[in-house]
Amino acid sequence: MMNTKTKNTLILIIAVVVGWFGGALINANIIDLGIFIYPIEGYDGEDMEYLAKVMPTLPPKSFIFPFLAHSLGTLIGAIIAGLIVVRRNKIRAALIVGVLFLFAGIAVNIFIPGPIWFAITDIFLAYIPMAWIGGKIVLKLSKNN
Repeated sequence: MMNTKTKNTLILIIAVVVGWFGGALINANIIDLGIFIYPIEGYDGEDMEYLAKVMPTLPPKSFIFPFLAHSLGTLIGAIIAGLIVVRRNKIRAALIVGVLFLFAGIAVNIFIPGPIWFAITDIFLAYIPMAWIGGKIVLKLSKNN
């Protein structure tokens, strides 16, 4: 039989994985929607070298959907993780999801560099703040139930 601490830790790990996966699905779908609405000429959806080459030349409107994808993916992922865990781990789960998305966001900004204004905005506003907001939303929801 598992003790409570071990059980809560296992639930936290599962919550983070499920939250990260759910947020990643949101992220990918918003990115796809953005490419549909603002197509990148010559980009086939597979060629990351071409995308890295063309990113600095894209107009600002091309970065609306990536920012929304990163922000909303993190927010939804944090909410999912927070809903799964016990009360005292809700903010922790949400922020862990945010940190995972932050690391991925930093990697993307390194490997597919866009304009510096986007990298700064993305890294500082899309991940940890959205994860914190997601955690706060879950805390508020759990108080109302």
